[in-house]
Amino acid sequence: MIRVTHIITGLGVGGAEMMLFKLLKHLDRSAFEPSVISLQSVGPVGERILKLGVPVHACAMRPGLPNPIAILRLRHMLRQNKPHIVQTWMYHADLIGGVSCRMAGRAKLVWGIHHSDLDPAAIKRSTILIGRINGKLSRIMPDSIICCSEASRRSHRSIRYSESKMVVVRNGIDLTEYSPDQAAKVRVRQELGIPPDAILIGNVARFHPMKDHRLFVLAAGKLSVDHPGVYYILCGANVDWENEALVGWIHAAGLTDRFRLLGRRDDVARVTAALDIFTLCSASGEGCPLVVCEAMASEVPCVVTDVGDSGDMVGETGIVVKPGDLSGLCDAWDRLVRLSAGERAELGRKARTRAEEQYNIESVAASYAEVYQSLTHGC
Repeated sequence: MIRVTHIITGLGVGGAEMMLFKLLKHLDRSAFEPSVISLQSVGPVGERILKLGVPVHACAMRPGLPNPIAILRLRHMLRQNKPHIVQTWMYHADLIGGVSCRMAGRAKLVWGIHHSDLDPAAIKRSTILIGRINGKLSRIMPDSIICCSEASRRSHRSIRYSESKMVVVRNGIDLTEYSPDQAAKVRVRQELGIPPDAILIGNVARFHPMKDHRLFVLAAGKLSVDHPGVYYILCGANVDWENEALVGWIHAAGLTDRFRLLGRRDDVARVTAALDIFTLCSASGEGCPLVVCEAMASEVPCVVTDVGDSGDMVGETGIVVKPGDLSGLCDAWDRLVRLSAGERAELGRKARTRAEEQYNIESVAASYAEVYQSLTHGC
C-alpha cells in the first residue's frame, strides 16, 4: 500500500481543488492510502473529500509568503503521516510542502503545476515570486513535476523549471456526472424564466480579471444587435447581482433582462447541460480547464480563447479565438447561433466523443498512479 499525502494551498472551489477531489474519488484505494493537508482551511471541497473517507487536515495558514513556523508545523504533520509520496498542488504548496517534505524524511516529492503562465496582470506578485523561486529549486527539490497541460510545461520550462522532471497528465472528469441532459435544457429555462426556444450561452468561472467576464458581456452586447433573443448565464463565485462591476457592464450593454447571474452553484452539471453554447473567455492563467471538459462531455459546443490547452481541447468540435478579441468572440458566437439545432447537436456529439477519448478521469487517475508507482517501485 502506497501512502500519498496531498498538500494543497486551499480547498475552496477551483479547478485544481476539484481535480484533487476527482482524483481521490477514482484512485485505486486497494493500492493507495491517501490523506490531504490544506495549508489554509478545509473549505467546501475539503468537506467533499472527507465524505470520500479521506482524512483532511487544515493548517490555518494566512495567505502570502511562507513563514518558518508554518513549515515546522507541516513537517510535524508529515512525520506523523509517514507518507511514501508527497504530492503538492499549486505554487505555494509546492514550495512550503516541498521544504517540509525534505525536512520530514525520505518521501518522494511530486509537484503539481496548474497554471499555464505567470501573467502579472492576473496573478499576485507574491505568487509570481514563489513560482520563480520554485523554478530555481526544481532541479534539487522534487522528484517529479506533473503539469496539467502542454502549455504549462512549455511556459514553466521557459522560467527554468527542470524539463527532465516534467510530465504532462491532463485534467479529467467523470463522464457519468457530465453528460447530455435534454430534460435539464427544459427545466433550467423554466426555472430562470427563459423562453423554451431561446439560444442560451453560458460561462462557469469565479469572478477574477483573468476570467475576463467583461469581454463576455461586451461580446453579448455586440451579438445582441443581430440576435436580440439570445440569453446568457454566468455562474461562479461572486458572479451575482451584488457584484457592482459586473452588473454595471451588463446595464451598460442594455442586457439586464437577458442575463442570469447564478453565483456559486451546486448543480453545475445540470446548468452546463442546459446550454447551447459554452464559452471560456479567459485572458490568461488556464492550464487544462475542467469546465471545458465538462461542457464537451455534456455535448455542448464550445467557444474558447486560446489560453493554456483550451484550443487543443476543443479541436474541431468548437471555435478558438484570441484572448481579448471582442470581434472574434462575437463572430464565433454568431457562427454557432446561425447553425441549426441539429448542426449544433452534431458538434456537441463530436465534443463528447473527444472528451471520452482524452479526458476520462479513470485514465487520468491511472496516469497519476503510474507516476507514483514509478517513484516507489510498488511499496
